[in-house]
Formats: sequence, C-alpha cells, structure tokens
Amino acid sequence: METRVAVISAIVDDRDAVEELNAVLHEYGDIVIGRMGLPYRKKGIHIISVAVDAPQDAIAALSGKIGRIAHVHVKTAYSGVIGHD
Repeated sequence: METRVAVISAIVDDRDAVEELNAVLHEYGDIVIGRMGLPYRKKGIHIISVAVDAPQDAIAALSGKIGRIAHVHVKTAYSGVIGHD
C-alpha cells in the first residue's frame, strides 16, 4: 500500500474546539508521527501541526474531519516521498 508523509496544520480560534480536535487526532493516532501545539495567547488562538504517514485517502479523511470542526481552519501539505507498507 502506498503511503505519503504530510503535515496537517490547524489554527483553532476558539478554545472550546480543542477537545473535539484532540478526540479526532486520537481516533487517527496510528498514522500520527508527532504533533506540536502552540498557544498564541496574544491573538487568542492555538496553532497545531501534525505530521502523519499514511495512504493519501486516510490523510484526506483526517484533514476533512478536522476541517468540519467549528472554529478550526486546516491545510495539508504533502511530501513528494511515496513509501510502501
């Protein structure tokens, strides 16, 4: 199966959305390489980056679920590296 490495970046502009975002990330925990979250208190937002390694459809599904959470804005950047599991 072909896999890709990608970074999913999210900006959360309402603290109440963080719990739902964490639940979605936990659901997809088996494809997560690592994550970093930065609270930007000055602007009242949270900036989250999640590195993943999975088939492209799984990455798109995770990104789509994150994008459907109210007050969360998401973009995904894919690497050109294609692996095989």
